[in-house]
Amino acid sequence: MSAEEYLEGQVILIDKPLTWSSFQAVNKLKYILKRKYDLPKKFKIGHAGTLDPLATGLLIICTGKFTKKITEIQAQTKEYTGTITVGATTPSYDLETEVNATFPTEHITETLIIETTKQFLGEIDQKPPVFSAIKKEGKRLYEHARAGEEVEIAARKTTIYEFEITKINLSEISFRVQCSKGTYIRSLAFDFGIALNSGAHLSELRRTKIGAYSVANGVTPEDFEKQLF
Repeated sequence: MSAEEYLEGQVILIDKPLTWSSFQAVNKLKYILKRKYDLPKKFKIGHAGTLDPLATGLLIICTGKFTKKITEIQAQTKEYTGTITVGATTPSYDLETEVNATFPTEHITETLIIETTKQFLGEIDQKPPVFSAIKKEGKRLYEHARAGEEVEIAARKTTIYEFEITKINLSEISFRVQCSKGTYIRSLAFDFGIALNSGAHLSELRRTKIGAYSVANGVTPEDFEKQLF
C-alpha cells in the first residue's frame, strides 16, 4: 500500500495484545507508518472504540480521511467473549484491582446461570464502573476512585442482544455477548454476580466483532510492522 492510500484513508483491523492500551496501539501504528512512508507531521490516525489494557481483540484504527468514519463505526453492535469469575468482587469489576469481598457459590447451578442470563437481555439499566474514563465534575471516574472519593454514578440505558454461556467450570463462567455501544462488560459481570446472589468480576475479555468487522481478519501491531517491511 502507498503513502497516498493511507492519507486518503484506510481501516486497519488490529488484534490488540494484552496489557496494551488502545492509545499505545494507535501510537505504535503511527510510528510504523511514519517510519515506512514520508508522512506529514499532522497525519490523521485514531481508533474507533477504546479497549481496556486487560482486554484483547479487535481495535479498529482509521487513517487519513477515514477518521471521519470513527463515530459511525463506534455506534455499531459489538461482540465480546470472555470469562466471569464468581464468588469474589473487585473495585474495578475486573483484574485491575485486588479482590475486596468474597461470596458463597455453593447454590450456583448450571440452570441458575442460564436462567439468570435472561434478566440481562434487551434494554437494561447499567452503571459504568467507578474505574472508567467517563468524566464527572471535570475529572475521570478512575481519578476520583484512585483518590478514594465517593461519586454517585448515574445508570445508563444499554442493550444486550445476545448473552450466551459457552462453558461452565465453576468458579469460571465463559460467555459470548453481543451488545450496543456504551456497554461495559465489567459492569455486566458485576451485576451478573449480584443476580446470582453472589459476587463476580470479569477475569478475561476479548472483543471479537464491531459491526461487520471481525478480529479474525485482524493482525497484531507486530505483524502489521512485518507486513510493511
